Amino acid sequence: MKLTPLLGAASLIAIATTVTAQDSELLVLDYSGFENPDFHVGYTEKHGDSPTFSFFGDEDEAFQKVRSGFQADIAHICAGSVSKWTESGIIEPWDISKIPAYGDLDSNLTGTDIAGGETYFIPTDFGSTAIAYNPEEVPEEAVATLDVFKDPAYAGRVTLPDNVDDAYALAYLATGVDNWTDVTDAQFEAASNWLREVHPNLRTYWTDPAELAQLLSSGEILISWAWNETYPTMAAEGRPIGFQREPAEGSSLWLCGYVNLADGQGVEEKAYDYINAMLAETSVVPLLDAGYGASNKVALTSQVTEEDLEASGLGVIDVPVLAQLPMSNEARERQAETFELIKAGF
Repeated sequence: MKLTPLLGAASLIAIATTVTAQDSELLVLDYSGFENPDFHVGYTEKHGDSPTFSFFGDEDEAFQKVRSGFQADIAHICAGSVSKWTESGIIEPWDISKIPAYGDLDSNLTGTDIAGGETYFIPTDFGSTAIAYNPEEVPEEAVATLDVFKDPAYAGRVTLPDNVDDAYALAYLATGVDNWTDVTDAQFEAASNWLREVHPNLRTYWTDPAELAQLLSSGEILISWAWNETYPTMAAEGRPIGFQREPAEGSSLWLCGYVNLADGQGVEEKAYDYINAMLAETSVVPLLDAGYGASNKVALTSQVTEEDLEASGLGVIDVPVLAQLPMSNEARERQAETFELIKAGF
């Protein structure tokens, strides 16, 4: 997911060790906030209570926690990490015959299965990443291209997320790539060099939506590569905000979902009950209210209007879209290592 803790390392430790104990026969390793019972109504109706939740701050922390022996039953991760979790041997395939809504999922989000055609990842929620900007100080024509991030007119008033997946999604789009699942070495170098060019123009790399909203509200930042939740949040507060998802080069779509942990000690059928509840029609509006689109396309279109999606920054667009689908672990590690160097000025 895209949520990050607000209070630093101490909070990370606290969140990682906090367990919300309810139904002891299913332990979900998740980001704080996803324990919302409105997201899994079908589960509580069937079993009388929500699962037990254990929380983490980011996916690398969750990965290390499981590798160290923590025995949850399922975990909530984003698509770019799936290959890493699969290759580690800590997850096992889902039986999609037990997930009736699987055929209703948006095919743009499921992409292609990995590891010999087996399904290791069930997408449940998604969002967009595009250009958030202050329309009172930045003209619409300036954000018609992703090169606005390099524009010297906005030097020191630009920010990118401190998130390797989002940063490289932007850089690939800016250099003409809208599918990162099989990029060439030349395409990777072009994207990395683009980020190097942008780096001196940045004021900071933002780490969570609350921080970004404050930077934009104060006027310290005028332009950001941002998640869609920032747009309706600031609009509801009456703050100046534009969200350009249709620059010439395109924008990005991120997706997250659940993996089935191999060493889980809970009741396996309850894992499927939870996934089915997350994919049900009853979850669509609560997820959208929290800023997330539901991966079940049939349920989504039956519950909300195109106007609702537009207002949340998730409407249909007519430019290239880079979906942050699973990539090889080697490719993701290369991106992560290079991104850390770029942030350090190399």
